[in-house]
Amino acid sequence: MEHRYLGRSGLKISEITYGNWITHGSQVENDAAIACVRAALDAGITTFDTADAYANGAAETVLGEALKGERRASLEILTKVYWPTGPKGPNDSGLSRKHIKESIDGSLRRLQTDYVDLYQAHRYDVETPLEETMQAFADVVRSGKALYIGVSEWTAEQLRDGQALAKELGFSLVSNQPQYSMLWRVIESEVVPASEELGISQIVFSPIAQGVLTGKYQPGAAPPPGSRATDEKGGAQFIQRWMDDDTLTRVQALAPIASDLGLSMAQLAVAWVLQNDNVAAAIIGASRPEQVTDNVRASGVRLEPDVLKRIDEALGDKVERDPAKTQSPASRPS
Repeated sequence: MEHRYLGRSGLKISEITYGNWITHGSQVENDAAIACVRAALDAGITTFDTADAYANGAAETVLGEALKGERRASLEILTKVYWPTGPKGPNDSGLSRKHIKESIDGSLRRLQTDYVDLYQAHRYDVETPLEETMQAFADVVRSGKALYIGVSEWTAEQLRDGQALAKELGFSLVSNQPQYSMLWRVIESEVVPASEELGISQIVFSPIAQGVLTGKYQPGAAPPPGSRATDEKGGAQFIQRWMDDDTLTRVQALAPIASDLGLSMAQLAVAWVLQNDNVAAAIIGASRPEQVTDNVRASGVRLEPDVLKRIDEALGDKVERDPAKTQSPASRPS
């Protein structure tokens, strides 16, 4: 497992990071979730990403149990704040000082740790002054409850404004967590250049496009039983954008490219996002330990320019590149 620096900080994270969005506390049973975490540790993954909103806190609880007994200093634990949690009252979402303070304490309790390595704004809060949010994050860092601060799905302008305030307050934003894959490249034209300028890395989610880039979904065929596309707890709604026959046909054209390299299609997809120098890590999820074992083989893979060209030709106009697709809710969610 290779590790990369996070932004301009001295913190290194594993370039394959294990995340438990949708799965822990929701899609898979706790025993299976813990088995996946053990497989990640065995594969050399040291970085684990979660959020307080995943399964309304249950995902953090499962991760805390799974990591219990591990040497804390050998791990990087990442979590987030913004989406509604708890009983979803008027202050149970967003990036107000109140919600950040209460959320970090709740996350630490569920994760069974004294601090997280990275605390992330899960989206941009249009209803809270940015100054208030950044001051609250500065206080979290000074209290020792988080070592570093990052964000998720912020635009280039939001990153610039946030970093300017952060530096005035004596800390820096070191990361952004956007969606990024062969099919979803909306960060490339604006967010990545701004991040490079500001010293911010990307920790990308959905590198295999919710499983579409594994090739298991065939055009004209029903989704395999038990796959994410059949998950009524939330997985199916996220994958729908890619389930048309044209997209699935183009994805099948990636199979010979992966085969020529001795890779699975999932490994090719994860390796592809890691070719971007601004990407510090690709987050993988899993419902079975063998999925972790398969995906981590993408670490250290280098794709030549001719391979990248073949991928672009195979996917053609099914690639989404519009930077306007990077956006946060227009109002605080409830």
